Amino acid sequence: MKIALIGYGKMGHMIEQIALLRGHEIVCTIDVGDEAKFESEAFRSADVAIEFTTPQTAEANVRKAWAQGVPVVCGTTGWKAEALMDEPNTPGLVWKSNFSVGVNIFFDLNKWLAEKLRDYPQYSPHIYEEHHIHKLDKPSGTARTLADGLRAKGYGLKDSEIESVREGEIPGNHSVIWDSPEDTIVISHMAKGREGFALGAVLAAESLNAKP
Repeated sequence: MKIALIGYGKMGHMIEQIALLRGHEIVCTIDVGDEAKFESEAFRSADVAIEFTTPQTAEANVRKAWAQGVPVVCGTTGWKAEALMDEPNTPGLVWKSNFSVGVNIFFDLNKWLAEKLRDYPQYSPHIYEEHHIHKLDKPSGTARTLADGLRAKGYGLKDSEIESVREGEIPGNHSVIWDSPEDTIVISHMAKGREGFALGAVLAAESLNAKP
């Protein structure tokens, strides 16, 4: 599979390493100042583009890729990606608040536990997340998805009630804390690095490339 990378920072380099290990080819890399490459033959030759940039540039990047007929896997959070999902006749878009395989299992566990605890009203949920100081959105997209899972089960947790910390070089930690007068239940996911996010993005690209 031929892959174009939109965003060639630490995450882009990690995606490149994993994609090459899985036998794929990187045909184009686009970083700040390289926007002219969207109209290059190299970019148009890509089967899929993987986008990890900023909330301010993500939508424009997706649209530029679409204009060249290239579908996009986008991992940028902090923007209204859902607004593009309903647009007809596009080359395709896969967006997630977190591509880590473990985090997506954690999303399912969060909804399962919320369903179980509906019968025990003494428990109330709280979300805590911490990331490195370079992360722009707050709360994180992952924390927002966890909150969405709770709201889907009838809990009225607001995004503004999520506790967010930006410190050091923390890859990403998330906890859902269920507190009662008698005890506390905590489920957590702790990322050890960017590898899990990068692998998930490449797996998503493989899946997108396999479908019309």
